[in-house]
Amino acid sequence: MATAVKKENNGHFDRRLEVLDWGLLKYGEAFQRQLELVEARITGESPDRLVLVEHPPVVTLGRSSGAEDLRITEDALREKGIELCRVDRGGRATYHGPGQLVIYPIIKLKNNDLHDYIRRLQRVVTAVIRTWGLNPIMHSDQPGLWVGSGKIASVGIAVRKWVTYHGVALNVQSDEDAFRWIHPCGNTQTRMTSLQQELDRPVGLNTVKTKFVKAFKTHFEYATSTEKIATLSKHPRWLNRPAPDPSVIAHMEQRLAHLQVSTVCQKAHCPNLGECFQKKTATFMILGARCTRTCRFCAVDKGQAAGVDRKEPQRVAQAARQLELRHIVMTSVTRDDLRDGGAHQFARTIQAVREHCPEAALEVLVPDFRGSLTAIQKVCDTRPEMLNHNIETVPRLYAAIRPGAEYRRSLGLLEYAARLGLPVKSGLMLGLGETRYEVEAVLSDLRRTGCRYVTLGQYLAPSRRHVPVVRYVSPPEFRDWAATARAMGFTGVAAGPLVRSSYRADELLQTSNSDQPMRQFYQAEASNDQTAATIYC
Repeated sequence: MATAVKKENNGHFDRRLEVLDWGLLKYGEAFQRQLELVEARITGESPDRLVLVEHPPVVTLGRSSGAEDLRITEDALREKGIELCRVDRGGRATYHGPGQLVIYPIIKLKNNDLHDYIRRLQRVVTAVIRTWGLNPIMHSDQPGLWVGSGKIASVGIAVRKWVTYHGVALNVQSDEDAFRWIHPCGNTQTRMTSLQQELDRPVGLNTVKTKFVKAFKTHFEYATSTEKIATLSKHPRWLNRPAPDPSVIAHMEQRLAHLQVSTVCQKAHCPNLGECFQKKTATFMILGARCTRTCRFCAVDKGQAAGVDRKEPQRVAQAARQLELRHIVMTSVTRDDLRDGGAHQFARTIQAVREHCPEAALEVLVPDFRGSLTAIQKVCDTRPEMLNHNIETVPRLYAAIRPGAEYRRSLGLLEYAARLGLPVKSGLMLGLGETRYEVEAVLSDLRRTGCRYVTLGQYLAPSRRHVPVVRYVSPPEFRDWAATARAMGFTGVAAGPLVRSSYRADELLQTSNSDQPMRQFYQAEASNDQTAATIYC
């Protein structure tokens, strides 16, 4: 909420700016909030404000717009999940959607000079874009900014009693395909682009927000401050969890250490560690603690791996028996240094677990074995109750996120296992810069392989050395993704901000013998069953 505001002196505030980050908010609700802020600024009840927001997919039509600005009918837009809103700003049609930073300055103009305001606003956007080494240009006959032949930012302004609203839409990692349903800003030839497309790498939305606020304060002569926008330096509220009981974690870690087994729960900094250790569950990680690949999203240690521990299968099996697990999950680091990628160790460990825990269901989360069908066959021959291999992200981001992995190779592994009759599962991280159309395409590819189970969760950067979060996906968006995946024919779907690929894996497996759809995991409460194992990866 706003802090106390000093009284205006001769009609002017002391050049201070309050920054509001609304996260993802429907366009109509954001517009009503703007009008309330405008009224408060007109009456002198509040200072100047700068609103940062993303919108769910929406096409807005300005005062100069007509039906000719749409390339498809209004009904067809709605069928694609795109809302249509008519607004009181200048300009014609534009599109807003996730990954696009929308900025609404609610400020009282100095000297009532609208032209000066627009010039300064465009200079702010120019300064932000230039920090990435790009050279944006302005066209004298159209508001907005271009990089090369692509339009990267749109400007649409409205003023009421010399207080501004509406503003700028900067494409950070927007879905450029969504613009094809309209004539952006009335131009039938306009090609839309984004920072991510021009740079060919993910760009963090939070980084852009911070840069924009700094540039706005500079160009509009506001008092600068070292304070950050509160929502940029913290996770969204839906990612906050009660602090786990440290004694529970310590006890579980001591027990696992005594059993001489490794878990991915600890190595990968899983956000569900407290909940799962409370339930005395964990995902066993075999083949050592060092991965031979350098994926930029994973917290597991990288480097030269140690030799294969021949006693490891028996230790894992004994640990599973002592923990009295009914559903057991095991995974491994990627071992490109081994001829079979570690498949033989997987098979030996599965066999040992079967001997010690014959009643337990067994799920394996495997690497890609560099595409070796012999290695994959070796694991499939053990007939685990679930074979999991994570697709992780969309193919466009593989080079930046998963160097060493290949999208088609991973699909091939899943298809091979499915053809052998195994229940097959995969998972994606959201928030890395992917677009909606790209995620839908991945889900379609997974279904074509025969994959029946899927998990979707929020990517969280383990450290500053890892690829940054581009955006936080809200719980309502995860609900939409769960519905989309079910409509595409997935038997089991787990979608939520804190869902990980093995999170509550026993519940997901139960859907294979049930016609009942699986409940939404982000709404579910923790089970009281202390022997229903497993967790994350």
